[in-house]
Amino acid sequence: MDVQRDPAELANAELGGSSRRDFLRLAGAGVAGVALGSPLLAACSSSSTSDASTLKIGFVSPRTGPAAGFGESDGYVLGLARKAFAGGITIGGKKYDVTIIDKDGQSDPQRGAQVANDLIQSDNVDLMLTTSTPETVNPVSDACEAAGVPCVSTVVPWEAWYFGRGAKPGAPSPFKFTYHFCFGVAQFAGAYISMWPQVPTNKKVGVMWPNDSDGNAIRGALGPLLTKAGYKIVDPGAYADGTNDYSSQIAMFKAESCEIFNTFPLPPDFATFWQQAAQQGYKPKIAQIAKTGLFPSQVEALGAIGIGIGSDQYWGPTWPYTSSLTTITAQQLADGYQTSAGKQWNQQLGPSLALFDVANAALKATADPKSKAGLAASIARLSVDTVMGGLKWGKGPVSNVVTTPIIGAQWVKSASGKYPLDLVVCEHVGDTNVPIASTLKPYTA
Repeated sequence: MDVQRDPAELANAELGGSSRRDFLRLAGAGVAGVALGSPLLAACSSSSTSDASTLKIGFVSPRTGPAAGFGESDGYVLGLARKAFAGGITIGGKKYDVTIIDKDGQSDPQRGAQVANDLIQSDNVDLMLTTSTPETVNPVSDACEAAGVPCVSTVVPWEAWYFGRGAKPGAPSPFKFTYHFCFGVAQFAGAYISMWPQVPTNKKVGVMWPNDSDGNAIRGALGPLLTKAGYKIVDPGAYADGTNDYSSQIAMFKAESCEIFNTFPLPPDFATFWQQAAQQGYKPKIAQIAKTGLFPSQVEALGAIGIGIGSDQYWGPTWPYTSSLTTITAQQLADGYQTSAGKQWNQQLGPSLALFDVANAALKATADPKSKAGLAASIARLSVDTVMGGLKWGKGPVSNVVTTPIIGAQWVKSASGKYPLDLVVCEHVGDTNVPIASTLKPYTA
């Protein structure tokens, strides 16, 4: 039985029902005329129509829309994975071709559900991979769970993925086909509590946590952990994604003298807020941004007010790990992308490639990889080396989840001049194998 430990102790506080997606509703949201059958019927249909000698992997990510920054490096990673699988794989003495079918979820839950169901019903995928924000990952995961198709996902705080899809603290996991690896609220708290003391402040934290799966996961668990560590949370309340006037929140942060600012917004929302904050004279000593401000293109677009913001690194080229599928190191992955794309590395490279490390290991660990139940069972007990480090299911806060590190970092002017900005590591409590490059400096833009 998968019973969660004390929610307060593990940063697994119940999220509140206002933003939880209904499990079955999201599985088919916006998919008019598509009826999801039972897992057994879906599995039988797939096995009877799929090419028995070809394994099909679906991949869904946000290539366009508000979260498009997460999809910037997808083309390069997909190229690496297709090259690695080009010769097929041999399992139990039988050789299989491998086909990867990628789809753009457009940063929209309804579109994510639609393309997932297309991959399940029309393409008959054997395994689904999905990444980057609840708006894409949760509906794809729900569609797979309802149809009985194994799915591995990443880059959504695990609480937003698990509780945001209807699971309850202390109850057995309702998920049999969907598995996840990602950081959680405890990892954010650890990085912040480790890094923020590097800059003296009054420990007042003005927060902008939205009314969505990410925001409610953070509000329910991160706030209490920071409070326990001696920080005062100043929360003007959940705001709707897409808000375009933040004057009232800014006024509160100024009135309360919040010297630390923390937010988990969609990229366009943060750009709007941060420009208004600069115009209205709110400049905290620490600006800790998550969900956006992760990639060079996002920070460079802010201009001078982007320099010095704190960020979270969930993968980087100095991480000392190697992809088991491609045998390339983290540094080689970053360098190869920069050479191929002519752009600065971004941290989504790591988890996207790690998804294919997991896929390869899971398929090879399954006696009959065309068996969806068998493949799901293999993932549930899988241990695999990835470009993000080792992943092992069955030991996480819940059985469907493996937690991964968050490393505290900061955007600074590039020392080399090759690119305008560098993301430098300022602490490593989440993984001491990742080298520290600098200390946190006060925000001065």
